[in-house]
Amino acid sequence: MMQQLTVASLSRDIKFEGFLLVRSAEQRTSSNGGKYLDMTLCDTTGDINCKMWDGTVQPPKQGSVIKVRGTVQEYNGRLQMRVERLRSPAPGDDVDPSQLMPCAPEAPEDMLSEIKRTIGRMKTPELRAILNEMLAMCGDKLMYYPAAQRVHHAERSGLLHHTLGVLRAAEAVLPLYPFLDGDLLRAGAIAHDLSKTAEFISDEAGNVSDYSAEGQLLGHLVHGVAQVREAARRANVTGEYVLLLSHMIISHHGQPDHGSPRPPMFPEAEMLHLLDDMDAKMNEMEGVMRRTPAGAFSEKIWSLDRRLYHPSVGAAAQSEEKDEDPFGIRDAYSGLL
Repeated sequence: MMQQLTVASLSRDIKFEGFLLVRSAEQRTSSNGGKYLDMTLCDTTGDINCKMWDGTVQPPKQGSVIKVRGTVQEYNGRLQMRVERLRSPAPGDDVDPSQLMPCAPEAPEDMLSEIKRTIGRMKTPELRAILNEMLAMCGDKLMYYPAAQRVHHAERSGLLHHTLGVLRAAEAVLPLYPFLDGDLLRAGAIAHDLSKTAEFISDEAGNVSDYSAEGQLLGHLVHGVAQVREAARRANVTGEYVLLLSHMIISHHGQPDHGSPRPPMFPEAEMLHLLDDMDAKMNEMEGVMRRTPAGAFSEKIWSLDRRLYHPSVGAAAQSEEKDEDPFGIRDAYSGLL
């Protein structure tokens, strides 16, 4: 694949030419009645909203790779690319879609194995049985499903990435709070988002095209409670652990404004809420730091309702040495479009 600027390195007024993966694309109608393309395009470093003000161009297929030429602008505090031309890859382009696909930093097989090993070490047979059934109910979707359509862990295998992040954080805090039921907290960490495999419609590249009917009518919290109950029924498990795990799922967003009809009402439920929120925000902030130069502020991050600052302390002194356009792409069009 030809060298090109990454999405994370883009800033206002940069001219971009290169290959990107289509996360979503649709033709829309503007306020004056004209047609335009609204697209979200990405590479492994992030995604960017793109507009093409040509009503004759049909939207490219989700999950496909396209070559685009355009200029990065800023709209309502967020970067956006105005696309001038686009096309499908030509036979001589030698483009590898896997090089553009945002993926979790660990192999899904390894992440799932670690989760299963944790379940196997649990001393509570009821929770082991429920969790094993829940994993079986998710099936192969676990290997590629993202944790969100946008925002945090919106990547191939992002659901496993987020689940394992919360589980590892739980293991880290349990020695600090020995009064907590460790198996119950671990079970909540593993189970809390598994029903997202029913909430979204995702392809095997981790691109979410839409929410399912169950996702729109119920959401993953309510569906997650039903999933716990069904898993308990299949495993022939009864008793209070079914109720406690159900409550942890329905309360892990913390408050009604964030989707939880009940606040966390026992310590393990509260800790799950805190760890889930922490892992989601840290993942999103990590992505923002990657695309924000040291010593600068990011665009407004809508899910966090604020801009973020990338501290320059500790950053390598590179402003004088760094070539801001190392591949000569910014102002030099190659004529390949």
